[in-house]
Parts: sequence; structure tokens; C-alpha cells
Amino acid sequence: MTAAWHQTNYRVPYKDTDRMGVVHHGNYINWFEVARTECMRHYGVAYSDVENKGLLLPVLNVECNYKKSATFDDCIAIYTKIADYSPIKLTFTYEARKITEDDFAKSHNKIVTDPTGELITTGITKHMWVNKDFKPTRLHRTAPEFYRVLERFGEKK
Repeated sequence: MTAAWHQTNYRVPYKDTDRMGVVHHGNYINWFEVARTECMRHYGVAYSDVENKGLLLPVLNVECNYKKSATFDDCIAIYTKIADYSPIKLTFTYEARKITEDDFAKSHNKIVTDPTGELITTGITKHMWVNKDFKPTRLHRTAPEFYRVLERFGEKK
């Protein structure tokens, strides 16, 4: 697993909360998607470029482990990193953490070694590279430039 985490900050909007005043559990999956997209973009692979190349990256599996609750207006950092990859599959791991207002203001969209803040959720998403017909494709053959990015920032298992 790579040691580097990409940090994406997110302030909890009212729409993400439920009647109990806490973030609805399903919203964490959306947060993972936002963070994953920003992480890929940070490393030079915008998802629009992936689609323009005729590739898709559907989710095969999602795991989300809830530790504590987040509420309206909390400052959240979603840390993302590539946990595993192959020419066909890609796995991301996530940590969502409450951070201070000061950390929120100065630490968006950057690479860190150690996530900071109060851990609220961890997760994993597993994906498969497919073409527009949803047939599995080998990334190192269909888009070697994207595969080289994985080789630089991910750990192959």
C-alpha cells in the first residue's frame, strides 16, 4: 500500500443529514466518490479523460465502517489512497475525519503521510476497468499512460 494519502476537504451541508441531525449513512459513499475523483485528478487522471479514452471504472464492491457521527457544518477531510491495482482492477481505501476549521482552510487537495483529525469512517471501494460495452479491459494495453500513473502511486499486489 502506498504511504501517501490524498486529502479532499468537505463541509457537511444540511442536505446530508437526517432527522436525527447526523450525516445519513449513505452519504459517506458519495463522499468516497468525490474524494476518489479528486485523488485521480490530482495524479493527472481526470475521470473525463478516462471516459474520453473509452473506459469506465464501475464499482464492484463498497465497504464502509462507521466509527462516529458527523453533523451539519462539520469540517471533514476525506483521505484517499490506492490500496491495490492490477491491469484489470483498482482498489481505493478511505478515511473520513473531522478536522478543525483552521485545518480545513489550509489543507485542501494535498498529499499527506498521516491522516489527522477524529476518525469517523473508513472504507474501501473495488473497481474494474471496462470498455463502453462493459467488457473487462486490461488498462496497461488500452491506456498505458493511465497504468503508468498507477505504477507510480499505487502498490501492486
